[in-house]
Amino acid sequence: MKITLLLHNAYAVGATLRGTLALAAALADHHDVELVSMLRHREVPRCAVDPRVRLVPLVDTRVGSDDMAHPLFGEPAVDVPIADRHHHQYSRLTDLRAAEFLRGCDADVVVGTRSGVNVYLARFGPRRALRIAQEPLRYDTHSGLLRAELADPYRALDALVATTEAEAARWRAELPLPGVRVLAVPAVVPAPDANADTGVDVDADGGTRIIVAAGRLVPGERFDLLLAAFSAVCAKDPEWRLRIHGEGPERARLRNLIDGLGLAGRAELAGPRTPDGAEFAGASIAASASDTEASGPALVEAMRRGVPVVGTGRPPGPTELIQGGGGGLLVPCDDGRALAGALLDLAGDPEHRRAMGTAARESARRHGPEPLAERYRVLVEELRATRRSRSVRRALGLARSRARTLPRRAGRA
Repeated sequence: MKITLLLHNAYAVGATLRGTLALAAALADHHDVELVSMLRHREVPRCAVDPRVRLVPLVDTRVGSDDMAHPLFGEPAVDVPIADRHHHQYSRLTDLRAAEFLRGCDADVVVGTRSGVNVYLARFGPRRALRIAQEPLRYDTHSGLLRAELADPYRALDALVATTEAEAARWRAELPLPGVRVLAVPAVVPAPDANADTGVDVDADGGTRIIVAAGRLVPGERFDLLLAAFSAVCAKDPEWRLRIHGEGPERARLRNLIDGLGLAGRAELAGPRTPDGAEFAGASIAASASDTEASGPALVEAMRRGVPVVGTGRPPGPTELIQGGGGGLLVPCDDGRALAGALLDLAGDPEHRRAMGTAARESARRHGPEPLAERYRVLVEELRATRRSRSVRRALGLARSRARTLPRRAGRA
């Protein structure tokens, strides 16, 4: 089977990209796999690409490239939704190259990995191929305008993949897509490097007790709530430390909050997070008070290192991640007292932390590339078996939609 994965920019860096590259490598164990990057801004990718996987860039944005001089490069894209947050990075040249590639694509399965790329897939993807769109972000992160722009093209897909069951249910409820299989497949989180440090029981060796959090420094991550909860931990055991990795507009406010809570020297804004989750190496506890993450990828990075997690438990937070096999404690969103209690529970019980860290490592294995490559293999078999019945449902759904709009049009006339 030939599988093509469409990416925004395979030459960039980030946890989502690392996951896609790991999935491609796992699929290459049994299939012919290629990566198609809409953009290329450097000579070689920053993240390693498995040598068995072909990498095909479509538009070269490096200074001095022939594409930069192309007359269509300066014209804005029209095939990517204008509400897509990456629209400004695309051009009419990107539209042209994506359409040319997809119309001539001979893959059996084509997978898009973000909204704008998914629209290219839906509009220009070969009809003979199975067309699968991944939606790595929460439904709520898309503006109403973007959701409206996605509605028509997404009806041409074979499957839409969200990262959690809660998010899949939201897509099914809010954007009915007759004939399109809407399901959840967790985001791929590669295993840590074989030589990387993993979570340690710091009480056993007398080391510093460390809580680590990672994410954008934005209001939705609720680092303010985490700092308030951490102050309760320090009141009981001042040897504990909190490191927050990430950058964003809330940095100055959080810095002031650290000082105001008397946590200087105990809580630290530790700079950018790494794409491979290395900031969790050696941590005792991973924490998240976020009410915005769909699948808690940072928490999976921690759990793969055997670090137990304290996270918020309102979907679409890490509820499914933690409830799927243990390895953490769930607390309600916006409940600082419950968050402090959970942190104190783990901070004061090294045996509990050790057992939960072991469970976390086992639970996180299901986010590895090999089991998720198998999930996609099963999905492809299902889509092939149901292709005819799904086509009928799609046609009936389109007919009903047109029937509903005719009276409205007649009334306006």
